[in-house]
Amino acid sequence: MPRRTSLALSYASCILILSMAMKPAIASDWATWRGPNLNGIAAAEQTPPTTWSKSQNVVWQSPVPGRGHSSPTIIGNRIFLTTADEQSQTQGVIAFDRATGKQLWTTPISKGGFPETHRKNTHATPTVASDGERLFVSFHHHSSIQVSALSLDGKGLWQKTIGKYDPRQYKYGYAPSPMLYKSLVLIAADYEGGGWLAALDAQSGTTRWQVARSRKLSFSSPVVAKVGGRDRLLLSGTEQVASYDPNNGQQLWATPATTMATCGTMVWDGDLVFASGGYPKSETVCLRADNGRLVWRNDQKCYEQSMLAVDGYVYAVTDRGIAYCWRGTDGQEMWSSRLEGGAVSSSPILANGNIYLANERGTMYVFKAQPSRFALVARNQLGQESFATPTICDNRIYMRVASDLGGRRQETLYCIGDN
Repeated sequence: MPRRTSLALSYASCILILSMAMKPAIASDWATWRGPNLNGIAAAEQTPPTTWSKSQNVVWQSPVPGRGHSSPTIIGNRIFLTTADEQSQTQGVIAFDRATGKQLWTTPISKGGFPETHRKNTHATPTVASDGERLFVSFHHHSSIQVSALSLDGKGLWQKTIGKYDPRQYKYGYAPSPMLYKSLVLIAADYEGGGWLAALDAQSGTTRWQVARSRKLSFSSPVVAKVGGRDRLLLSGTEQVASYDPNNGQQLWATPATTMATCGTMVWDGDLVFASGGYPKSETVCLRADNGRLVWRNDQKCYEQSMLAVDGYVYAVTDRGIAYCWRGTDGQEMWSSRLEGGAVSSSPILANGNIYLANERGTMYVFKAQPSRFALVARNQLGQESFATPTICDNRIYMRVASDLGGRRQETLYCIGDN
């Protein structure tokens, strides 16, 4: 592999350590992958529009250089995205003005060492995480995973290469987003050469703990939920669902379930946790949070997508674009409905009783989160390609889509709101 030429970032300290666990995200922010509640559910008071088009309810739109599948992260008056230029092999972070969409700054993070990746993946798929004072980003290059911390103005604070990540059997790239817990930045990397799960100190980048995982490839992001009587780090993939103590990495339980590779982030409701996987087989499971005991399983496949679990029901959309509602306690199917228009890779978001879900062709479906029957609210189209999951806050939807402009692919960041 080429010699590492990553941009050197200076170390600095921050006075105040904020975290998702100590300071809950407020309704006006969307600080990490899966949002303020870490489960794809927007704040309760959000009332975003359900219909839009190029000429309706577009507050602003802004071109996004490069290519990426990260979701918009919103802190205060700024929006942050990761992006990658495949021709120059550079990865970095871009900031936009939340009110106008104007691009404010770009900070390059690394250069060179791009691995082979799946055609549906990118070199900037993980979403930015923020504790309100800093930005945390993870990139795969030079056969390893590198995590960087930036100020909200894009200045480098620290940078660390955590461990090797060099899949050979399936060269599909990297996808897990960094997640936050107290003063820790949580990073997962599962592959056949020896996967790992690590926690870094948010202020300094020092490794606080790191544990080995199975030697199998998977792509899911870790998440911490207070469930089963305590804070639990939940992670699916490598043919198991596992629970860890997020303070020290101690494994609490592991249950053979799902499949080798999963991409979705786990969800929970009450004392039940849910996971799904899609390669090489298809399986969705429900487990007890306290001991990992299997409650139910089915043969449906949410490979790239996360699910939603709310008010006793699980809502999911499979790779083939079929929406399901299952009863959480026993897996009873309440309804299923095919969403016309093709495959799905992004994850659903719940706001104001409606589920927002985009397919790969840029069609955004809005349907009711209700167990009685499937009820389509609206079907909207912007762009021709949508892999990034939207963000919903301040009654607006922020979405990253791509279009073909005369044979040239161009990504655009849209702000959708009532005009």
